[in-house]
Amino acid sequence: MAHEHPSRELPGHIAAALAGAGGSTDSAGQPWAGRNLPAGESYHNFDDDDGSQDPAYAAALDALAAGTGTEAGVVAALAQARVFVPIVAQLAEAVVGPDGLASDKESDMALVTLQAPDGRTTLPVFSSAQALSDWHAEARPVAVYAARAALSAVSEQADLVVLDPGSARPFVLRRPAVWALAQQQEWVPSYADPEVAAALAQSKELVGDPALLSIAGTASTGIQTIWDNVMDPNGTAVQGGGAGPELVVDLTLAPGLDQAAVQHLLERLQGHWSTNDGFAQRVDSIQIRLTASEPATTPQHLKP
Repeated sequence: MAHEHPSRELPGHIAAALAGAGGSTDSAGQPWAGRNLPAGESYHNFDDDDGSQDPAYAAALDALAAGTGTEAGVVAALAQARVFVPIVAQLAEAVVGPDGLASDKESDMALVTLQAPDGRTTLPVFSSAQALSDWHAEARPVAVYAARAALSAVSEQADLVVLDPGSARPFVLRRPAVWALAQQQEWVPSYADPEVAAALAQSKELVGDPALLSIAGTASTGIQTIWDNVMDPNGTAVQGGGAGPELVVDLTLAPGLDQAAVQHLLERLQGHWSTNDGFAQRVDSIQIRLTASEPATTPQHLKP
């Protein structure tokens, strides 16, 4: 004998949504009938995309992990890659129907942003659809070229873009790299940029303080990141993709300076750096390292 199951009522908000769906017109009252896409015409740049990670970007990451690639090489590969930005629905307006049940009248699709530990706005971007799904199952993946994602970051006033957050191989693009990518220009890290080195040398000359013996910029440990404890052949963290600071400025000072003199010198240097537009655009953040030179010793003359 067959048993009849009692009918189950749908939740109110689902019933209200279904009541307005499935009709012969869209939400604007325009009929669906007669709408056809022209044969052979494409409305998407990624029609044949399977959602996997771009091979050139993956190869650049492998090279960085092996110690044979560079941070700049990863960004250069990313410049030609397709990525996914996460979009989530946000309720814009709700209405109450005749049955007293609330339903969505309007909703907006919003770009997801995060807050970095230092407080800066960060745009999460994903190299594959699976990576985005693993990070946020309800987010909608929107395929774009990386340059377009960088433009979105600039529009959202995000200083950082983080590739594949929460994955085995995250990679952070700092502000100068984001801006270069958005403009489809080559990015040169500040620690390897001749113009940054020239600006540092010029600031030494402009300050004109004999207590400042030398100034030089190199890569900071802030560029380093660790991918699931993957180490390069030298046993150090992967040299790229860290959140910064990316530039360490070494200042060699004459011996005997007190704290007030050192602070005054640093303020003058930072003043020159902040007013140099090229320097400010190429450098995201700086770590200053002070070294005092050894006092000169009096030569000792040996007796015959």
